[in-house]
Amino acid sequence: MAITSANQLELLQTAEAVAREKMIDPNLVVEAMEESLARAAKSRYGAEMDIRVSIDRKTGRATFTRVRTVVEDEELENYQAELTVEQAKQYMADPQIGDEIKDEVPPVELGRIAAQSAKQVILQKVREAERDRQFDEFKDRVGTIINGTVKREEYGNVIVDIGRGEGILRRNEKIGREAYRPNDRIRCFIKDVRREARGPQVFLSRTAPEFMSELFKMEVPEIYDGIIEIKAVARDPGSRAKIAVISYDGSIDPVGACVGMRGSRVQAVVNELQGEKIDIIPWNDDQPTFLVNALQPAEVTKVVLDEDAGKIEVVVPDEQLSLAIGRRGQNVRLASQLTGLDIDILTEAEESERRQKEFAARTQLFMDALDLDEFFAQLLVSEGFTNLEEVAYVEVDELLVIDGVDEDTANELQARARDVLEEANRKAMEHARELGVEDSLVDFEGLTPQMIEALAEDGVKSLEDFATCADWELAGGWTTVNGERIKDDGVLEKFDVSLEEAQNMVMTARIQLGWVDPSDLETEEEAVEDDAAEEGSEA
Repeated sequence: MAITSANQLELLQTAEAVAREKMIDPNLVVEAMEESLARAAKSRYGAEMDIRVSIDRKTGRATFTRVRTVVEDEELENYQAELTVEQAKQYMADPQIGDEIKDEVPPVELGRIAAQSAKQVILQKVREAERDRQFDEFKDRVGTIINGTVKREEYGNVIVDIGRGEGILRRNEKIGREAYRPNDRIRCFIKDVRREARGPQVFLSRTAPEFMSELFKMEVPEIYDGIIEIKAVARDPGSRAKIAVISYDGSIDPVGACVGMRGSRVQAVVNELQGEKIDIIPWNDDQPTFLVNALQPAEVTKVVLDEDAGKIEVVVPDEQLSLAIGRRGQNVRLASQLTGLDIDILTEAEESERRQKEFAARTQLFMDALDLDEFFAQLLVSEGFTNLEEVAYVEVDELLVIDGVDEDTANELQARARDVLEEANRKAMEHARELGVEDSLVDFEGLTPQMIEALAEDGVKSLEDFATCADWELAGGWTTVNGERIKDDGVLEKFDVSLEEAQNMVMTARIQLGWVDPSDLETEEEAVEDDAAEEGSEA
């Protein structure tokens, strides 16, 4: 079949019909037809030729053109698609390198095989265009809620019809034991959109904390308008959740606005989440205060915050312990997720017992190390002294406030403490030397003999070894695995080395070794400061 003998307008009508059905640009279909016809022409005239096809968008007429490019004499390789400057002079007056010479050639006869090949090319192009359209449509909707219809269930995963495509609600993204049947209406959160070989994949979720945030945004106009902000969400999907909110208008109560008249607003969210109980908590920038709110309905007696470790201790009355922990630890786990802190809950009796043990241990330390009687050692502990370093290097005036301590006694206490510390340092250094520690590490400023000993015991015996350490390996830290915070012990953690101090020491070691150029660090710091300044001006 010759292309000229076909109804040329039918070509355009077919392109428009396909484009309308697949909801893509008709030009993409026409371009696919042009490419398929060009392939068919190459199979007729020769694969080495550069044959191009142009279909008139108004008449449907297909024009077949042979294109030859002007190249340097020594670069001439393909005689069918290239020619030299001298050869090109037969076709144009002043040919230049890169010019193209176009000659129209007769249309080709489309045999059965060629027609089948052309059809495959068109289908492939249309399929690619359809996938691109789906990806472009859904990629900008990540982080929003979409309504869909259940199509089928495969191995526990629900396939959802979301209009111009399909989404997948994986088994672990469903709430509890949710079950769906075909044609059921479903509301989901678009968690991610990815390009894959089989086409764009839209991943849905009903367990994501952001799903709850978006539901509240739909039900509470003040959140949508930005008057109230959701600061944090923690969920145990299908069971219980905590959401922290703050109001930027002093006349609006954030908790009351989210609850709504007779609980209408929060109840609408609860119904969508299969009866998930929701605690709405006022946000507070003061972490201990916020934590007290987060542990509701339990009452809190005292809060002790360790900012460096990201850890917090909460003391509750004995009868409130089970309420604070919650069923299977649910209440404290959600409060931990909401605040981003590792929470230890103690009863008043447990805290009192622990304090007594700490008091006794410190008293014994001073009795053994400074050769003091129990009463005198207890006086030191009562005044807040916790270790020998504090006694040895504190101002003398702070020792004189203790009853029965005069200047001579204070000086004697400090001399004894220093002697004990110096002996401990000597033994630590001897042990470190026996382990093979090098002078480069011993001479590094900021490390005490005990620190050097601890490093040597951990296999860090030179400045090079020290420079390869990560800051958390020295100062310790926390890692979140499956929502649970796991403690990472640091080599120097027992010496109260903070993460920032560890970072500075490691960077100093790298600079001394020549691994890092200080000027590069200054440039990075200036760039960070500039970015911060720009963000501040935009705000």
